[in-house]
Parts: sequence; C-alpha cells; structure tokens
Amino acid sequence: MRKPITAKGYNVEFSDKQYLILNNFVKNNQYSYVIILVDSNTEKLCLHQFLSQFSTENPLEIISINAGELHKHIETCSGVWEALSELGADRKSLLINLGGGVVTDLGGFVASTFKRGIDFINIPTTLLSMVDASVGGKTGVDLGALKNQVGVIVNPKMVLIDSQYLNTLPSEEYRSGYAEMLKHGLIHDKTFWDKLSNYKKISTDEIKELIYHSVEIKNQVVLKDPNEYGIRKTLNFGHTLGHAIESFCLTHSEKNTLLHGEAIAIGMILEAYLSTQLTGLSSDQCNNIKEVFNSIYPKVDFNKKNIDAILDLLQYDKKNSHGKIKFVLLEAIGKTVIDVEVPDELFPKAFQYYAGK
Repeated sequence: MRKPITAKGYNVEFSDKQYLILNNFVKNNQYSYVIILVDSNTEKLCLHQFLSQFSTENPLEIISINAGELHKHIETCSGVWEALSELGADRKSLLINLGGGVVTDLGGFVASTFKRGIDFINIPTTLLSMVDASVGGKTGVDLGALKNQVGVIVNPKMVLIDSQYLNTLPSEEYRSGYAEMLKHGLIHDKTFWDKLSNYKKISTDEIKELIYHSVEIKNQVVLKDPNEYGIRKTLNFGHTLGHAIESFCLTHSEKNTLLHGEAIAIGMILEAYLSTQLTGLSSDQCNNIKEVFNSIYPKVDFNKKNIDAILDLLQYDKKNSHGKIKFVLLEAIGKTVIDVEVPDELFPKAFQYYAGK
C-alpha cells in the first residue's frame, strides 16, 4: 500500500483506503454543501464509479460543464459561479473536481474565487491530470486561445489518485499524459526517462508505480519553489513552444486540434534542439529525445506561415519577464538550465530539425 505524498498543506492519496480517508475528511469538516464538478465525459464515464465509493450526509449536488479545452474560459466559470449561487452554496461548501486538467484547473479557480474562496478537492481522472495537475496548486483558465492566462495558485485540501479511472481513457488521452511523465524524466531523472522510453512495454500495474514516482518528482520541485521563482521553472520544459503550438492549432481550422501532451511533445523536441545550440545538450541525447517522442506521437507539418504565427504567440507566454522570452533548456537529460534567452534565428532551425530536414 502506497503512502500518501505530502504536498504543501495537503496529501496526495494513493492507498486502497483513499475513499475512506475522503469520506472521513468531509464528515469531520462539517461542510454545509458538497458539490461535484464534472464535465460531459466524466459525468458519463466516472461519476457513477466515484459515487459508489463516496459517502456523505451533506446535501450533494452535481454541476456539469462541456468537456474540452475550448470550454476552459471565464464564461464557463461564470456558469459554475451562477450554479453555485443558485444552489445556495456558502463559504462552508466543498467543491470536488472530478475530471481531467480542464476540470481541476477551472474548478480550482472557481472554488478559489467563489465568495473569496471555498475548499476544494481534486480527483483527477486522466493520466495528464494525475501527474501534472495533482500537485502545485496552479488553477486557471485560458484567455481566448492563450493558455492559462488567468488564474491563481491555491492548493486543494486533498487529491485522490485512483488509477481505475484510466480505464475510461481513449489511447490518445493516455499518451497525452505520458508526455508529462517523460518530461519529468528529462528534467530531473534520466533513469526514469530511460524506463519510460519504451512506451509499448508499460503494463497497467507498472503505470501505477510510475505515476507515483512522477508525482514525487513534481512535488519535490514544487515544495522547494511553490511560486516559481527558481527550480519550479524547470517544469516548463517544452511548454514555451508547446503552449504556442497548442494555441495555434486550437484557433486555425486547417490544423487538427492537438491535445496538451501532443503539443508539449513537439515543444520538447524543439527545445531539445535549442539546448544543443545553447546549453550543451549532446546531439546523441537530442536525437534520442526526438526518436522517443516521434515513436509515440503523430508528426505535425508546419509551413513558414504557421511557424511565424506560432512564434508570434510566444510574446504571451506567462514566463516572460521585462519583454524577454525565457526558456528552460537541457544541459543533459536530467539536468536543466533556466531563464535562457534564445536568438530568433534558431527557431526556424529547430522546426527544420523537428521536420527531419
């Protein structure tokens, strides 16, 4: 039985007694209302499973939102705030976010701002949200197509990781979360990267252990730097260009919309190439990174017009400071360098490398 991971002010629960722990927590805190936030996918695929384990004497309500990144915006928040008000939720209410990263990010933001803050608990149902959104307290929504531009850092009261929910995922959603696990290896643990690199040999039982280790890696980083002044920036490897690519594909109909992990995988290849030019990553390790990601994720073609539009989006990256775009790059697999400025002439070369030219 796995011990909980102690994050900043709360536990990430993994044990087979996690629902008992949840039920006792809710009972002991004497909440006035318990509201479960789901999206249209988790309402259909996960809610029944959750309710079969969850027991409370509190008034219980369900709020459902539309699924997908397209709905991760302030208008959806307004709908949830209004629903909470209509239900009579007060400051002693609890919001349980049952879903992937969109639900936990948006739900956390809604809870943190409703009546100046109510308690919330996250129960991630996707691999991505288990290894990424479960730790760190980042909440928020997109501004148009720009990722996570509005939000606050507020920790939940508890996170439950139940790997049974992974059985509800389509393969592409599973792969999307796997990209964040690979990132954890690239930035902090080469042995973990090597273990994850052979995607097809990961068994269902083994993934539970890998999720635990992935959460441990992120938690260790966040505990040292909760507000992202230093080492926490390393978690953004691949995300500067990856988020720009994700936003671009979201708003251009000629491109298929990419899942977060699919876009971040491209970003990590691009930023690995930049690392060979600026921070000493070897060509062999860079090629290994490219081969691993290309063996798991679909290749996307970008023409010059696409690339220019993607690069224009970099100006909106949250990590920018004083008008400067700051990158996290690799010195080697498992070793990072933060706050690197990249000369403009290297970006087209990085895309050429990704394209195989």
